[in-house]
Amino acid sequence: MAEEDYGCFVDWTQMGDMAKSSGTSKLDVKDHVELKKLARQGYWSKNHKLRAQVYQQLIKAIPCRTVTPDAEVYRDLMGDDTGKKALSSTPLPDFVDGSAVPHYCLMADAVTAVHRVIFCLEGQFPDISHCPALPAMTALLLHFSANEAQCFEHVSRLLACNEPGQRFVDQTFLAYESSFMTFGNLANKYCPAAHKLIVATAQDVVAVYSDWQRWVLGDLPFSHVARVLDVFLVEGYKVLYRVALALLKFYRKQKAGDGTQQSEGQKQDSVGVKAEIQAFVKAIGSYITPDKLLEKAFSIRLFSRKEITLLQLTNEKSLQQKGITVKQKRRTVQLALNPDTFSSEVVSAKEMKDIWSWIPERFALCEPQLLFTTSTHGCSLNRFYAHVEGYEPTLLLIRTCESDVCGAFLSTDWEERKRGGNKLSFFGTGECFIFRLKPDMERYEWVVIRHPELASTIKAQSSEVPAEDEAPPDKQNSDGNRLPMERPAADPSDRLSPFLSARHFHLNSRNTSMFMAGNFDSIIVGGGEGNALYIDSELNHGHTARCTTFDNPPLCSTESFQVALLEVWGFKDTMASDR
Repeated sequence: MAEEDYGCFVDWTQMGDMAKSSGTSKLDVKDHVELKKLARQGYWSKNHKLRAQVYQQLIKAIPCRTVTPDAEVYRDLMGDDTGKKALSSTPLPDFVDGSAVPHYCLMADAVTAVHRVIFCLEGQFPDISHCPALPAMTALLLHFSANEAQCFEHVSRLLACNEPGQRFVDQTFLAYESSFMTFGNLANKYCPAAHKLIVATAQDVVAVYSDWQRWVLGDLPFSHVARVLDVFLVEGYKVLYRVALALLKFYRKQKAGDGTQQSEGQKQDSVGVKAEIQAFVKAIGSYITPDKLLEKAFSIRLFSRKEITLLQLTNEKSLQQKGITVKQKRRTVQLALNPDTFSSEVVSAKEMKDIWSWIPERFALCEPQLLFTTSTHGCSLNRFYAHVEGYEPTLLLIRTCESDVCGAFLSTDWEERKRGGNKLSFFGTGECFIFRLKPDMERYEWVVIRHPELASTIKAQSSEVPAEDEAPPDKQNSDGNRLPMERPAADPSDRLSPFLSARHFHLNSRNTSMFMAGNFDSIIVGGGEGNALYIDSELNHGHTARCTTFDNPPLCSTESFQVALLEVWGFKDTMASDR
């Protein structure tokens, strides 16, 4: 087959030195170990035609499901005269999650071809629910394909791979979410200096790492991502992790060289950090050659497919336990009530809508149900418990005599406090968060959501603290909130991901899962070196301070305050029968 057949979608004017084929034009190697060695060396990277032929050979060797769509299926569905059926105006499927088609030195019309191929893939793989990498992978393979049908077959084989322990493309939201959790684990272990930089500069480490696949499949220049593809088709998914870790290392090195590392405690919005990394990766050709990138990637030692698989499975299991298996589109929240008749003495209907936009998706369409208010039920902690027990979750709203407004979303039934006996025992989950509405609006989530590196994963154990340890500062003993001594897991398999739910781990010293607590003389939200909210037994006086659970500032203009009104709202399922 003529060389130009493999370049019919290529804009050769953008290819630079890659447009010049050199080196060997033939490869007869079948042995996997030898192929792995040659791929890393770039044996076929200098000859466009040979590269395309090797890709075809490697992809045809992938073990696939018995019924895997091939080129003939594509021709039957789309017709031979593919140029007459332009689908570039057809939106890409929702499962690509807004990922655009990278140009990868393709002609403008090739974007239409990518749309067509993905359109056909959507119909042939109805089980795909989340696959942001598909546009980039399709565009890459189209670059080295003789026609659309061949590209379709190649992508289909990657999607249909059924070799145990091997995969090429994430196809579900569960796999995608667990992949960047796994990347966070690997970055912490194998790139500690770079990981520390991200922790020091980004407000949300998880948000930064959620882009790790896009760094490789989307942001890398074509010359670099083509070298990654050389090795990826031989060694599989772990190559993406290695390359992304190498990019993180180079990013950190550049920041250190520029002297632009931020001082401790000075953080910027995660969107800004993500944009910086993206810009660095897109311009990496000015700093790092493709071979240097791979050299760095494969210099990471003691890094195995087995470790990645175990981490991935662990993270998937944790997500399943939390009920996170599919991506939920956040709907525009419409309260299940008429704003004109909504009645709260603490917040307006507009403010309640703002709060509702923060709560977990599965409760967002429930109707707010007033359970307790001091203006009606009086200032009694006993009556508070009597009205709110049996409801889960609940929303606590407070207006102070200074007109500050703050509160908390509390994930667990207040009846759980009884398990602690006479001790003030903390309970709740990482879904809890605190917020303030006035003087300004701000939400503070569990610190581990933003900084999972603060966690050390050990087997679940209760966190009980004597009641006097969680009183306001003027009533605390000199030790403050002392945590149970951390006990390391006996077996490495017990060390789960730091991205897991609260019951799987405790935070390191001076940080813990102190979400909510209550006894006969107070209720508390947030613990560790202080309390985000402390309300006394008369529901009259309160205190707010920074706590390590939510890493929040005081929620009111003064740390000690007098409660003007306190309300507790429940979540009523309008589709269910009345309680």
